Amino acid sequence: MKRVFNFSAGPSVLPESVLQKAADEMLCYGASGQSVMEMSHRSKDYEPIIAEAEALVRQNMGISDNYHVLFLQGGASLQFHMLPLNFMTIRKKADFTLTGAWPQKAIEEAQKLGTVNIVGSSKDKKWSYLPEIKGADPEADYFHICNNNTIEGTQYHQIPDVGNVPLIGDISSSALSAPMDVNRFAVLYAGAQKNLGPAGLTLVIIRKDMMERIPAGLPSMLSYKVHADNQSMFNTPPCYAIYIFKLVQEWIRDMGGPEVVFRMNAEKAKLLYDYLDSSSFFYNPVEKAVRSLMNVPFLTREQDAEKADVLNKKFVKEAEAAGLVNLAGHRSVGGMRASIYNAMPLEGVKALVAFMKEFESKNA
Repeated sequence: MKRVFNFSAGPSVLPESVLQKAADEMLCYGASGQSVMEMSHRSKDYEPIIAEAEALVRQNMGISDNYHVLFLQGGASLQFHMLPLNFMTIRKKADFTLTGAWPQKAIEEAQKLGTVNIVGSSKDKKWSYLPEIKGADPEADYFHICNNNTIEGTQYHQIPDVGNVPLIGDISSSALSAPMDVNRFAVLYAGAQKNLGPAGLTLVIIRKDMMERIPAGLPSMLSYKVHADNQSMFNTPPCYAIYIFKLVQEWIRDMGGPEVVFRMNAEKAKLLYDYLDSSSFFYNPVEKAVRSLMNVPFLTREQDAEKADVLNKKFVKEAEAAGLVNLAGHRSVGGMRASIYNAMPLEGVKALVAFMKEFESKNA
């Protein structure tokens, strides 16, 4: 069966070479005589896998020894609660920008544990822009941003200056899509299922001085200190997801690193945005300066809501028949969305644009 072009926001497309290598090693990894799926996480065969995964992501992201790298579970959603539980502990307050559905969920969890100051919000214009950040409350325990808003299609292309307040970034849908100065952040976290690997793994990067803020007596599984002290082995980690993560890191390294990946991503995004900007049928609702490199929402210009809904469903159905799948927009915003993560080839975006042009000619 011919593979489709998968534009899902997550779990998302993986590099074909990674999938092929995983398939080749499914029954027997190296000389172990067993699959990675079967290995004990404390065995001599598995220990090098998780060690290599950490070493590779440190290399690819430029993560110094001043940071812990953790492989956790629970997705970014669990981090929404773990972050304030561990770090909103000095003055019990933190700054947030409200730029979409996932930051809203992060805010709701933090509000259970302290005071949240919403520094800026783009809700007034349906999340189509990013509020300007002019600094942070110097008394805040940290400042939280979502670097790339998966649902709404906005992205911070410059890291905001928040002074000496620790900056925490959700990079779930932008990790390793472009070079990033990790040293500007106190904490970075990402659900792996968009750019890093399969669902079930969460990458968390923590500057070591932040560990001093973690109170004693937290539930063990909710304490970053416990996980760091045990090198992500406090409990059984998501072993196979970490193995695939390692293969993805090898792929990024062999491609030439984040700089090369960024150039590829920029070419794909330009192709799609240029078409949308020239179309009299489709459009992208996001301000150009903050458009996401990874997630591109688009709508038809049909003003009648019922007719627009019919057109959207027709587009998604016919696109799927053409081998372009998972193009429906998030249920909270509607329309369509193309997620063009690192592993989406340029050919996939070319095929999408060609299909959109054809659909436009038939339905305009």
